[in-house]
Amino acid sequence: MIVRSFKDIEGTDRHVKAASGTWESKRIVLAKERVGFSLHETVLYAGTETSMWYANHIEAVVCTEGEAELTNDETGEKFTITPGTMYLLDGHEKHTMRIKKDFRCLCVFNPPVTGREDHDENGVYPLLTEPEAV
Repeated sequence: MIVRSFKDIEGTDRHVKAASGTWESKRIVLAKERVGFSLHETVLYAGTETSMWYANHIEAVVCTEGEAELTNDETGEKFTITPGTMYLLDGHEKHTMRIKKDFRCLCVFNPPVTGREDHDENGVYPLLTEPEAV
């Protein structure tokens, strides 16, 4: 059994700040826990825009605070995301988040991330893995 809080991981290697400066993420469950998914609390900052494409992952996101406009870059569809709203990137959709108010969300990734990922120039997280357990 694992018990930890987001407070416990502040300032550790599980507390990742994007090189772009547009978001930070507290990665409370990672690939090294070997449970088949990772779980994060992510905050995207008001007034920022982040384009992403999870070519290697499926992501589910639940907004817990704030407001954002989500654009499906492939179809042009736009959605307002507010607390209690979930979106699922089940088709590896390229998308852009435009943050109206600081946006806090819980994110689940499959396959799980290692905690070392950041978006590359295409908005993609590389597919990193942990060494096999012995």
